[in-house]
Amino acid sequence: MLLKTFGWSFGVTAAGLAAAAYFWGWQGFAVVAILSVLEISLSFDNAVVNAGVLKKMNAFWQKIFLTIGILIAVFGMRLVFPVVIVAITAKVGPIEAVELAMRDPDQYEMLVTDAHPAIAAFGGMFLLMIFLNFLFDEKEHHWLPWVEKPLSRLGKVDGLAVCIALIVLLVTAATIATEAAQHGGTYVDKSATVLLSGVAGLITYLIVGGLSGYFEDKLEEDEEHDEEVKEQARREGKDPSMVGLAGKAAFFMFLYLEVLDASFSFDGVIGAFAITNHIFWMALGLGIGAMYVRSLTVYLVREGTLDDYVYLEHGAHYAIGALAALLLITIKFHISEVITGLIGVALIAASFWSSVRRNRGLAAEGHAEETKVSPGV
Repeated sequence: MLLKTFGWSFGVTAAGLAAAAYFWGWQGFAVVAILSVLEISLSFDNAVVNAGVLKKMNAFWQKIFLTIGILIAVFGMRLVFPVVIVAITAKVGPIEAVELAMRDPDQYEMLVTDAHPAIAAFGGMFLLMIFLNFLFDEKEHHWLPWVEKPLSRLGKVDGLAVCIALIVLLVTAATIATEAAQHGGTYVDKSATVLLSGVAGLITYLIVGGLSGYFEDKLEEDEEHDEEVKEQARREGKDPSMVGLAGKAAFFMFLYLEVLDASFSFDGVIGAFAITNHIFWMALGLGIGAMYVRSLTVYLVREGTLDDYVYLEHGAHYAIGALAALLLITIKFHISEVITGLIGVALIAASFWSSVRRNRGLAAEGHAEETKVSPGV
């Protein structure tokens, strides 16, 4: 079962890491591996949500999501999107950006370095909004209750996340961006660029979040309608299990999942710029990670269960917050790519270990309760 579900992911991993080591040595190998782990970590909760929705769709739409959907997610968002970002910020054509990266990596690196303040401001604000909305949202479980509980109460204030994000952007533009790092060790004032790019990142988040919310509301409406149809089938003596979510309902599910996928892959791509500007390393690392996210979705659907590690989502969002801060800091200061990547991995590992300890504690409590009820056993 494991090999059948993750076989393609294992194969793509081996080929991608081998290519990275062959063409760019151990540095390329390490960065691609870190990007793969980061993409899996950031999109773990996405896979869980996908599985919860995907299991309600019929076999046809599941197949559409796992074929056409993976083309959009892997080749569209993870391979093409980084090139588009570089092309826009460096003011060159997409084809020219790829050719330049292959033909003259030094010139390409210079363009990306000079465009980095715009990329960092755009991505930093997008990631910061994801992190802030998570902090201010009501949660069933709290990984760091002394931080998360009071912030959840503050989240009842409308527009608080946007206000904080704009304050952070203004402070960044007025301080760090006044001496933004450029190629050759020079520094220039990029305040206006950072402000414009940061606002663009904020608007992009609001648009993507709005679309996701729209499809989520539509999904809930279709689910309510589906329950009504099944209840009608029961009253008429028909088998309600034969009433599947197909047609319009399944189509809206598909659209919702694609928007959700796009939003998560977007923060993965943006976060990757905090680790490296190398588009081929990003393409390999994020592509490998995306394959595992899809495989994990399939695995959860086929097993009919969701993961019990409740703090992993927290760790992923704290990693997003760390990347947002690091992106804004790198407008002026250089931070090692490996260190940046390992911060996210460390947060994910800590949240995973906390989840394991929680599960062990719950199991021990359950065993103690059973012992009290049946002391003679």
